[in-house]
Amino acid sequence: MDDVENIKSYMKKLGEQARSASLALAKADTNKKNSALENIAIALEKNRSELIAENKKDLVAGEANGLDAALLDRLTLNDVRIDSMIDGIRQVATLPDPIGEITDLKYRPSGIQVGKMRVALGVVGIIYESRPNVTADAAVLCLKSGNAAILRGGSEAIHSNKAIAKCIEQGLIKAELPVAAVQVVETIDRAAVGELITMPDYVDVIIPRGGKGLIERISKDASVPVIKHLDGICHVYIDDDADINKAIDIAFNAKTHRYGVCNAMETLLVSEAIAKTVLPPLANKYVDEGVELRGCSKTCEIASDAKFDIKSATDIDWETEYLAPILSIKVVAGVDEAIAHIQKFSSKHTESIVTENYTTSRQFLTEVDSSSVMINASTRFADGFEYGLGAEIGISTDKFHVRGPVGLEGLTSQKYIVFGDGQIRT
Repeated sequence: MDDVENIKSYMKKLGEQARSASLALAKADTNKKNSALENIAIALEKNRSELIAENKKDLVAGEANGLDAALLDRLTLNDVRIDSMIDGIRQVATLPDPIGEITDLKYRPSGIQVGKMRVALGVVGIIYESRPNVTADAAVLCLKSGNAAILRGGSEAIHSNKAIAKCIEQGLIKAELPVAAVQVVETIDRAAVGELITMPDYVDVIIPRGGKGLIERISKDASVPVIKHLDGICHVYIDDDADINKAIDIAFNAKTHRYGVCNAMETLLVSEAIAKTVLPPLANKYVDEGVELRGCSKTCEIASDAKFDIKSATDIDWETEYLAPILSIKVVAGVDEAIAHIQKFSSKHTESIVTENYTTSRQFLTEVDSSSVMINASTRFADGFEYGLGAEIGISTDKFHVRGPVGLEGLTSQKYIVFGDGQIRT
């Protein structure tokens, strides 16, 4: 399918089928949608061996093509991650169906009642790299929220995505829903992405998940609205009123729990008053774990006295999403300087403060403008599953139309509804 016209025709066909399927989904009741989700979960369980075997093909090709460790980690499917996919699907099935929910009903002086009804967006196009679990996560969230989906995964995960797509198809057929409700783009030609993001007649919103370059390109070229975040430069600030044990546990987990994820901490900020106490034991844990440390001049001075390995940080480090075992550390005067640093370098994804001071924590919550702001918790909790949304479709750092982890409600809109009894306007 190398010919440009063939790609155009193929993508148009997917769009037409998705639009038609979205009309059927809009009429599907909650039981039918939940039935599809349960059948998808069952199919994933039954086909577990095939999923891992197909994923192995992608991993072998990825290694041959020089994918780095972080990307290979994102690409990997194993029993634990398949279990997580299945658990996420079943959690979504237990969540309230947002479609048709009526809120804010009020009587007007004319006697009419005005309210809002939650409705599906229609057709959601999702473009993603590496992570094959996104195929399942995106499909079930779109289905439960009444949306048809066109999924375009990265070429590096093509075998994994096709295997998961087969399971989704089985679930849709058993639930008697249109197979076109979830379509995986089968060509790896990049021209397909260009078509998908410029089909406003068939696609209502685009959600890109991947590297900064991909998301910048889509945001620039799309003629369809985009829900996005460019990168995850997340911070943890250890305040002078922090509990030392909490600080060490939180900061260590935020960086080392997983490296190749957008909610991993990339910069650690430490109050000067507590830096000499907390940094040496924390730094030694990082070094033992194989994390490369890069610090400001004050951090390097503490490192020299405490004899732990560190490199001098450059200005570029503060604005870099490593997605790797690398951490930048800066010693700051206090919460005001920490907030100023975050305001300058944050990607507005997730920031956390470790403190026992209520006033300081409230200041941090109020003044830090990110999609998730935390007190005494690891940034790794910035996740739809952990927030109780079920599987998430992405994390938005925009302020419209949704912000933070995008779950069911983020894939819906509202329309005004009016109940009357013969009223006419005079």
